[in-house]
Amino acid sequence: MSDTAMLMSLGMFGFSIDSALFDKLRRRRTWRHPTNERVNARAAGQFAGPGDDLIELSGILAPGQIGRKDALEELAAMADTGQAWTLVDGEGFVYGAFVIEELDEGKGNFMAGGIALQTDFSLQLRRMQDPEGQDAPAESVT
Repeated sequence: MSDTAMLMSLGMFGFSIDSALFDKLRRRRTWRHPTNERVNARAAGQFAGPGDDLIELSGILAPGQIGRKDALEELAAMADTGQAWTLVDGEGFVYGAFVIEELDEGKGNFMAGGIALQTDFSLQLRRMQDPEGQDAPAESVT
C-alpha cells in the first residue's frame, strides 16, 4: 500500500483510495426499553441498556483508478473467520469491535472479456461485545 491516508480501518484492512474507497457511512444505534402491559395504564418500561450498533459502508471500486480488484475478497475472507475486528476512523476514533454481516457488490461498465470497470459495494457491520465482555463506549485514541 502507498502513503495514501486511510479513511478507516477494520482490523488490519485499511479503507483508502488504494484498497476500497467508501463514499458513504451510515450508522444506526438503538437502546433497549422493554415494556410490560398494564390494565388501564400505559405500559411500564425500563431501560435495559444499549441495543444494536450497525454501520454500513458503501462505495465503488474502479481498479487502476480507485481501489484494488481483490479488496472485496479480502473483506469476505475476514467475514469468513467470524471474528470481530476493531473499527477505527482516520482521526483515531475507536468505534468498537465489529463483525462483517453482509458484503454486497454489483459490477458494471463491462469491457471485452467480461471485465467490469466499476464495482459498487456495501458492507454491513454489527458491533459485538469487546473481548473482556464489557461493552465499553467508543472512544478517541488521540
